[in-house]
Amino acid sequence: MELKDAILLLHPAIAVLVVFPLIGIVVNRALQTRQRRLETKATGKSKIPPVAGQEHVQLGRWLTASVVGVVLVAFANDVFGNILDHQLWMKAPFQVIFIVLLFAATVGSLVLLYKAREKNWRALFATLTGIGLVILGCQDGVYRKTDQWYISHYYYGLTAALLMIFSLAILPEIYKDKSNFWRRVHISLNCIALLLFLGQGITGTRALLEVPLSWQEPYIQKLYEQKCDVKNCTIQAPSLR
Repeated sequence: MELKDAILLLHPAIAVLVVFPLIGIVVNRALQTRQRRLETKATGKSKIPPVAGQEHVQLGRWLTASVVGVVLVAFANDVFGNILDHQLWMKAPFQVIFIVLLFAATVGSLVLLYKAREKNWRALFATLTGIGLVILGCQDGVYRKTDQWYISHYYYGLTAALLMIFSLAILPEIYKDKSNFWRRVHISLNCIALLLFLGQGITGTRALLEVPLSWQEPYIQKLYEQKCDVKNCTIQAPSLR
């Protein structure tokens, strides 16, 4: 396996080792927090410890960073892979500089979002982070499958990341709002995000089958160039020695 292929597997490896375990723990703590709130309201006490709510908040903040991080890793692999393949640093150096600065600005905006306390600043940095992700996702080389957006790993992942960023931005408002409006918004959006994460597991597996390894790319490219019928086309098999 070449270095390029190892980097390609970095995104799914982080998702499996970090993101999906965190999702399970965060959902568990969310259910415990809600159960404790209902029991306390009904009887005045609950067997679920108060720390469940604190853990839900802290782990949720980690989950947001992990989701945005794993999306940026995937974008970086695709975008910079395209830059290297087409030698864009020679053909369009300003475009390459813009992309590098955009990656830095997106990461910086996310960091500032975590540090911001005022509502307006949180809204600003959440917006900048989301815009950065969207623009980076529109760059050449990113595997999108726009013609099948409804089952696209890219669109599921980008939407889930944007929902996580928004949930992080409104987190302080949940505890300030006595009408529970923001709490209901938080629950609704994260239920949608959970469904998207389930879809990510399915579409991500398919994407791993569809994206060729480096030694396969010349043969896949030859299929497209010759406009072969895949079932009937014959191309000399590569040497695996």
